[in-house]
Order: sequence, then structure tokens, then C-alpha cells
Amino acid sequence: MGRLFWKFFFFIWLAQLTTILAISTAFWLEHSAQDKRRDGMGGNPPVGMLLESAAATLQYGGAGALRGFLGNRMQARIYAVDEQNRELLGRSFAPAMLEQARRMLEANPAAPAVRKVQGPDGHAYILFLSFPDFRPEGGSRPPGPPPQPGGPPRPGEFFFPIVPLVATLLASLIFAALLAWYFSKPIRSLRSAFEAVVGGNLAVRLGPAMGKRRDELADLGHNFDRMASHLKALIDGQRRLLHDVSHELRSPLARLQAAIGLLRQQPEKLESSLARIERESVRMDKLVGELLTISRLKAGVMSATEEEFNMDELVSGIVSDARFEAETRGGMVDFSGCGEVLVSGCAELLHRAIENVVRNAVRHTPDGGKVSVEIHHDFNGDELRIAVLDQGPGVPDNELSEIFEPFFRGTGTNHIDGHGLGLAIARSVMEIHGGTISASNRMDGGLCVEITMPVKQVCANS
Repeated sequence: MGRLFWKFFFFIWLAQLTTILAISTAFWLEHSAQDKRRDGMGGNPPVGMLLESAAATLQYGGAGALRGFLGNRMQARIYAVDEQNRELLGRSFAPAMLEQARRMLEANPAAPAVRKVQGPDGHAYILFLSFPDFRPEGGSRPPGPPPQPGGPPRPGEFFFPIVPLVATLLASLIFAALLAWYFSKPIRSLRSAFEAVVGGNLAVRLGPAMGKRRDELADLGHNFDRMASHLKALIDGQRRLLHDVSHELRSPLARLQAAIGLLRQQPEKLESSLARIERESVRMDKLVGELLTISRLKAGVMSATEEEFNMDELVSGIVSDARFEAETRGGMVDFSGCGEVLVSGCAELLHRAIENVVRNAVRHTPDGGKVSVEIHHDFNGDELRIAVLDQGPGVPDNELSEIFEPFFRGTGTNHIDGHGLGLAIARSVMEIHGGTISASNRMDGGLCVEITMPVKQVCANS
């Protein structure tokens, strides 16, 4: 058990213990108050009224009437003693009870539990109350059956519910331990999972350990699982990127070394060797530049600046450059604009991203083929859609999301020049502009790459 368990256990149990003691004290105080109300010689309102009735019966009806009154079972608690200490009905009583009644009369003639009444025959009687559980001061218990063990406590006795209190304490101890374990178990699992991640195990998950919990601790465990999955994807991506970069650099370096070796063996081929060296160095420079661009985009160094520009104009310029490239292969690039649409962002980054998509479509379209670039905005005017459609071989459905990963080369693209970074750069640019990019296969053949991004303003003449 960890420290957190004992902290939970201690404070939960302390709270329960305090509650139990408070409730027990309240019951004890109430019981003591009841004892005080019952203490003495039955000084409570109903019994006092009974004593007043007996006194009135004796005063106006005489001893005979009082005998009939006291013969009733309900009035059997009232004793009537004359000057010779004889009880009217001949019942036995403890002398200490009579002495206590006389002391109460001397102290307070109007005491509620005792009366001195003179009957019509001239005899004076002392009327007082007695209960089976009455214990006079300094005396013994009056005649009668002893109290049964386990029965209600007698007035004046100390009462404390030992057995219920012990049972309640044990129950609170068990439930405090269960509650502390319930809270501390997922935290211990979370600590173990963090230690596993620190040790390099990114496959650890907390979902199974949380079970069917539906609380904040379960949400924390699911957030940890998402974090671990994201970290694993990032680290796997970095490893794959390092492998791909090493592979992409090895080929031009090998060709450079081959060209240098050929130049040393055949000095007469100086021009062709230098041309090869220049081409490979340009390829390496382009690769390094694209790697720097995508790494800066991922790190957030290159962010979208707040400048407004006409997207229709920007795409039109890209299409003009791509059309020149396509015409050298007998192809064509169509453009369908939507008028003046203002967007906010970095025009240079967006130009590069859209150009990568359009040039990629031109390269994959066969000679004499056609590439279409279309711009639309929705009816609300808050989103812009750019679709680039080619007539190439398309992409297998299971590779549609992977073509935006760095250095990804799909099946059947080995003859295409490039490093597989153009679409990855386009996706990173769209992400920092709050847009999206996706690809889908066309029904009549070819690929459709769709870009969506928020619109700043749609002009009225569009």
C-alpha cells in the first residue's frame, strides 16, 4: 500500500469516526436529558396530573374514595401514608421513600411529585409517587422484581452504546479501507504506466486496468492511453523519417562518389562527370531544403502570418506555371475559378503547398492527359474548396491516407522523380492554416486531391 492509500484511509476514517462520535454524543445527551426528566419521583406532567387527581379525591371524597381510586391498576404507583406511617392500602414501601418525600415537602411544599393532603376525617396523608426502578438517595431498591439484564437503563445510570459503537467503528474501518483502495488503485496503475513509458515501453495502456470505471480517474487513464499512442506514433515517425532520410541521401552520395571515381579514371569525361555531380548536388540541396521546411512546419517555427490575399489569383498563377510544364508533354491543365475570394494566411506557404499538389498531378498524368483545378466556396461563404483532378493511375484505397506521410512511395511510382515530401509539406501547411487535405480515387480513373480552408471574405462580384 502506498502513501496515498494511507492518506485516503486516514482522512476518510477520521471523518467517519468524527461523525459516529458526534451522533453517539447526541444520543447520549438526549438519553441523559430523558433520565433527568424521569429522575426523582416521577416529576413529569402526566404523572403530576395523576397525583393532583389523587389529592383531590382524598380531599373531597375521603379515604374511602381514595382507596377506590388507588385500587385502579393505572394509579398503583401512588402511595398514601398517614401520621402513623401506615399506607392506606396496606402496601409495603421503603422507609427511605417516605423520608425523601418529607424532605421534598420541607424544601418545596409545591413539589410536583409529592402532596400533603388532609381528608374530611381530619387525618393528614402524604401522597407520593414511586416507580419499579426508583432508587432513593442512599437507600436500597424498593420491593419488586429486579430489572432484567439488558433491559432499559435505570434513571441516573450511565448509558453508553458499546456494542453498536464497536460494530459501527468496524464497519467504518472496512468501508474506509475499500474507499481508499478504490481511489488509490488507478493512481498506482498510472504511476506504473509512467515508469514503463520512461523505460521506453510505449505500448503500455491503462484502459484494461480501469475496467468499467466512469469517473475522472478513468478519464485520466484514457488520456494517458491517447498520449502514449501519440508519443509512439511520433517516435515511430521520427525513426522512419531518419531511416528514409538516410536512404534518400545514400543514393545521390553514391552517384556522386561514382562520378568522382569515373572522373579520376577517365579525365576526358570531365564535362559529363561535372554535369552528373551538379545534378546530384542539386537533388541533395532540394531534399535538404524540403526536410528543413517540413521539420519547421512540424515544430511550429513557420507559422501562418496574418495577411489577406486573393486565393483565386494565387491558384491561377500556379496553374499557369504547371500548364507550361504539362505542354512539354502534350498535356493540358484546366482552371475553373470562383472570382475574388480573400483568405488570411501566408501566401508563400500556401503557394508552395498547392503547387506541390498540382505539379504532383501533372507528373502522374500520362502524356497528352489533362489535369483540372477547380475552386468552389460553400453557400455560407465561410469555407473554400480546391480540387485537383488528374488522369493518372490513382492510388490503392489502403494508401490514400499514407500518401501524405514523408517519403511515402506508393505502388507503381518508382519511375516518378521526387522524394515523397511534397504532399507531406502540403498537409503541414494546411494544418497551420486551419484547413484539411484529403485524397480519393475518381470513378472514371485518376486521383482527386481536395483542399479545404476557411475564407476571410467573399467579394460581391464573385
